[in-house]
Amino acid sequence: MHAEQQASLDAVLETVHGVIRRFDRSYLIGCQKEQRFPQELWAALADSGLMGLGVDEVDGGMGGGLGEAAAMVQVLARHGLGLLHLPLTLFSRHVLVRHGSSEQRRRYLTPTVTGDKKFCLGVTEPNAGTNTFKIQTTARKGEDGQYRVNGQKIFISGADEADYMTLITKTPGAPHAAFDPKASLSVLIVDMKSKGISMQPLQIQVTEPERQFIVFFEDVAVSADCLIGEEGMGARYMFDTLNPERLLLGAMAIGIGHFVLAKAIAYAKIRAPFDEPIGSYQAVQHPLARAWAHLEAANAMLLQACQRYDAGEEAGALANTTKLLASEAAVEAVNAAIQCHGGYGFDRDYDVITFWPLARLLEVAPVNNQMILNFLSEKVLGLPRSYGRRTKPGQ
Repeated sequence: MHAEQQASLDAVLETVHGVIRRFDRSYLIGCQKEQRFPQELWAALADSGLMGLGVDEVDGGMGGGLGEAAAMVQVLARHGLGLLHLPLTLFSRHVLVRHGSSEQRRRYLTPTVTGDKKFCLGVTEPNAGTNTFKIQTTARKGEDGQYRVNGQKIFISGADEADYMTLITKTPGAPHAAFDPKASLSVLIVDMKSKGISMQPLQIQVTEPERQFIVFFEDVAVSADCLIGEEGMGARYMFDTLNPERLLLGAMAIGIGHFVLAKAIAYAKIRAPFDEPIGSYQAVQHPLARAWAHLEAANAMLLQACQRYDAGEEAGALANTTKLLASEAAVEAVNAAIQCHGGYGFDRDYDVITFWPLARLLEVAPVNNQMILNFLSEKVLGLPRSYGRRTKPGQ
């Protein structure tokens, strides 16, 4: 890392620690119990300028790149402040950073820097799963020049708090859309208060302030100037959201892992049912040490992936690898911490088991780790595609 980049990162971390001194884990637990959005923390991040990371100064941001944003997300999570809506807004708006017009950036991007607006991401659908090219939500342009959106999205985190959705949708009118599924995808910025949008909460057992929803679109009018870039180019633009998504959620996973690991280490130093601290037993030490090593390995991959992405280079393989390693390491760390605490590991007051659902979820979402391995096998190793193959009847 160059000296200038390191200085920028150091300044970011100093600012983050200033916020952390004002908020601790008990604050977020209180928000979870009250089922309310942690608005005070959100406002503090905005007031300190941290919501402007990765946004050019001309658009009201602090500059920097995904590396600085990932560092912020990870450090907050390391202190028990894993606010899911933070990476959600950061990666959902990233398509605007790279492909939005100056007017779109002024209208939608700048208000996220001030903390006034939040984003969610609409990609997954009930019948499509990880196959985005199979989505059925459509945006058809009418005679009035507006799009009419119909369809539904599922597992949409923070949809109730979001002001805008970065929507991946089919646009049947796009050039070549009838011949190529990839050429039918487009990206729209949708106002979540638009007429025709409704949502239904999902009973996802993750102890975070944010909830997940099914979002329904029924003839929702969206202005043509809400289209990002060109019609039919959504497949390319989409990955300028999905790669940051994998990296920022990977950063959160690493932070979560280190937080629970620190709790386990502290407990292992004082718990002594046989007079010696259990931390002196290799059976306790080794799982904690192995989890630490895997978290650090994931972090090294995260740093490399962010540097490549910020340099404008192809980062898909590294972004996916980061998400794979980080989610697995987080689960390993939480599992080791639970085992270290014994029965107390399942007591919510010890605040260890509370991290299990989120850590485990990150192995499944935003893309499951099996699909990541499929991607790496095909795109990196050059092996035959192992899924979605067309077979003849009877085969």
